[in-house]
Amino acid sequence: MIGLAAWRNRLPVATDRLALGPAGLQVSPLCLGLVQDPATVLEAYDAGINFFFVSLDMHWPLYEGTRRGLAMLLSRHPSIRDQIVVGFVSYLDQPLFRVFPAIELIMSVEGLARADLLIGGGVSSPHGFGRLQTLAMLRSMGHAGATAIGATFHQRLDALRTIQAGVLDIAFCRYNSAHPGARVDLFPYLPAVRRTLIYGFNSTTPLALAPVAQLWLRPGQSLPPVTDHYRFALTRPGLDGLLCAPQTPGELRELLDALGKGPLRPDEEESMIALSAAATAGFPPYRY
Repeated sequence: MIGLAAWRNRLPVATDRLALGPAGLQVSPLCLGLVQDPATVLEAYDAGINFFFVSLDMHWPLYEGTRRGLAMLLSRHPSIRDQIVVGFVSYLDQPLFRVFPAIELIMSVEGLARADLLIGGGVSSPHGFGRLQTLAMLRSMGHAGATAIGATFHQRLDALRTIQAGVLDIAFCRYNSAHPGARVDLFPYLPAVRRTLIYGFNSTTPLALAPVAQLWLRPGQSLPPVTDHYRFALTRPGLDGLLCAPQTPGELRELLDALGKGPLRPDEEESMIALSAAATAGFPPYRY
């Protein structure tokens, strides 16, 4: 069970472990998603990351590096399969379309053998909640070997409802300096004790605003480094971990080094939020 501390005094590191699902899977607080260089998967595992996220359908070509990296990792030794947790995510609505792609992914990555976690991508109410029922059914069946289920959410209220109800084993929600609303409408309402892990995603989305934000810098001020966006997301204890996508081993090492610097100060958080807000001024609402 997971309690919510008042404030995080250290950032999670790759070698930390969290319990996921009824079978007690142990996952790192960093979950590696799409990568460009397959060697990034090997670097991640060697650094302590054992949690991986792979799409079954949407962005399939972009996950080629992750699939190849997993195959390379699993070729080292068969015992590695039991030391990692792989989440299979599907964005399709039809139940049967969520069943067969899992088998295809298993067949495409030598040594993968099974899914550990089934994830519904982009779940939203009201019709999308039916997908969660299907996922629960597949978990009870042990479909493709999975013992845990989760979902990604773009609307925090949808995520909060499922977290409060304890429907899922893990929920992925967006929280970054351009989308800081979770501080007022998600984190304060989380159960003090909960069974659902909460991971952030799209942590570095505000980088797309950098050219505009540059115009709003004060004299002597500079844009925060890429890695501060990860520190921003993890500073608040409402998130247990992050889905991240460093493209190369070098980018991964920079991320891991940055976590060692600890949480951001409140003034650093507010500065990043202010820059993102200034960069989006005059555009359609972006801070959700």
